[in-house]
Amino acid sequence: MVTRIGGSRRKTRSRLKKSKREKGKININKYFQEFKKGDVVCLKAEPGVQKALYFRRFHGRMGKIICKRGKCYEIAFNDQGKLKNIITHPIHLRKQ
Repeated sequence: MVTRIGGSRRKTRSRLKKSKREKGKININKYFQEFKKGDVVCLKAEPGVQKALYFRRFHGRMGKIICKRGKCYEIAFNDQGKLKNIITHPIHLRKQ
């Protein structure tokens, strides 16, 4: 059996790419944004920050905030009929 080479960001060239207008420094307001329990958020990755980045299949999904864990948030969402939980940094979240 052949093992796959690469990490969690393999095959994400177009998915985790910024547009030309967005390139540059990271917005510090997005880095320190706060959410409440029950808020609906969209998983939108910030490619410049790899800390607490979720799996690439969940990019663009909508979910609800369950709780805060340290600096990160735990999000619950439905993935093809199954309820899944993700822990991710607030810079990768957009409020809906």
